Amino acid sequence: MGISALGTGSSILTQDLLDKLKAADETAQVQPLDLEIANQKDKLAEYDVIDAHMTNLYDAIGELKMPMLFDERSASVTGSSVEVSADANSDVQDFTLDVARLATKEVDESGSYDSTTAKIATDSGTFKLNVGSDSFDISYDANTTLEDLKNLINKSDAGDAVTASIIKVGDDDYRLFLTAEKTGDLNGDNNADGTDDEPDISIDDTSGKLSGTQLTTDMKAAQTGVDAKFTYNGQEITRSSNEVNDLITGYDITLKETGLSSVSVSQNRDEITAKIDSFVEKYNATMSELARATKNSTDSSQRGIFSGESSMRSLQSSLRSMMDNVGGSVGTIYDFGFDIDKDGKLSIDKSVFNEQMDKSPANVEAFFSGGDYVDATGTTTSLKGIFGEMDENVVEYTKYNGMMDNFKTFLNDSVTSLEDRKMKAEDRLTAHYETMKKQFTAYDAMIAKFNNSSAAFKQMIDSGNSNDN
Repeated sequence: MGISALGTGSSILTQDLLDKLKAADETAQVQPLDLEIANQKDKLAEYDVIDAHMTNLYDAIGELKMPMLFDERSASVTGSSVEVSADANSDVQDFTLDVARLATKEVDESGSYDSTTAKIATDSGTFKLNVGSDSFDISYDANTTLEDLKNLINKSDAGDAVTASIIKVGDDDYRLFLTAEKTGDLNGDNNADGTDDEPDISIDDTSGKLSGTQLTTDMKAAQTGVDAKFTYNGQEITRSSNEVNDLITGYDITLKETGLSSVSVSQNRDEITAKIDSFVEKYNATMSELARATKNSTDSSQRGIFSGESSMRSLQSSLRSMMDNVGGSVGTIYDFGFDIDKDGKLSIDKSVFNEQMDKSPANVEAFFSGGDYVDATGTTTSLKGIFGEMDENVVEYTKYNGMMDNFKTFLNDSVTSLEDRKMKAEDRLTAHYETMKKQFTAYDAMIAKFNNSSAAFKQMIDSGNSNDN
């Protein structure tokens, strides 16, 4: 008999009865497994949140354990005569720069031509363009104009040493200007006051075919190229350029105008404190998440999902005790401005930190990132650095096959095991109720047969009673 006929014979052993029995068994055997699987998956989701916080904390610690962080320099300038920048690990110092004269470029001008198309030569030839100690050959012909000459110079090798341009000085007065690419005294023959008796840019007409003296003896300096002159802490210095990068190793100095400026080069504390702030933020976020996840409460809605997990409680305890134990034998983090309140929240007092930096930047660097720490008695202690110690502590939990990695494996294995148990329970119930279905069908057929026999027997009795009457 098909499943659709179940209960036809008895109206008792029905499909509805089987469904209710199976639902009751699923509630008792499968539903608890579903709830436990959901719980384990919730734990995995919370694990991922904590793991992300731990990764952020580990990265923040990593940035502070690097000694190069303390090598960064910041240059401040009082005054407007100079700009200064300092490379990492360059000297920390204060000094003055008094600019007496800026370096200038030599600018020479030719004699006057009546137009840009005026011919410069009577025949083909070559002249030498002298720029300081360098000399360049420029060829021309009888058709070369002033405009052509400008282009010839700019497009030749001489174009790397000078820039040629034509300026209209007045009506029918056009002149070729030659501007040196470099600043300073190109020939090194300036007078003490910076004046020059001979121009540093000149034209020597080796062919003698130029049409006049405008490019030779009429050439004169419109602006003398002079060296920069300034004092460093009172010591007189000259340089051919206003960009000075060879005065102090690692310093780039730009002379902007005449006048006195005071310069202070120090460690870049802004960069250091920014990374300390990042560490404090990441530590507090991690501890806050662990506190929420491991919270004990009689109220299930308030209880943390890891309230019963010793490994997560151990992580929380380890991170808290870590803050008290780092520092070796020379001090604690609290000596350098850190503090933890009664709720476990970490903070940093920048004024205390800056006091320590003012007192001994080298000791702060050694305490934070490792190195030699020299105390008030002159005793030197070699330190790993508190952030190196923290790194070792945290990595024990976050490394491959560390506590967190193993805990995640445990959670994943638990989900897999529970899903296998659920599948087997569902298979058992399916098989059991397939068997019961067959049994109910057989019993229902027997009951239907009995009912049919009973009806026939009753009919015979009723017929006999009718005949007797």
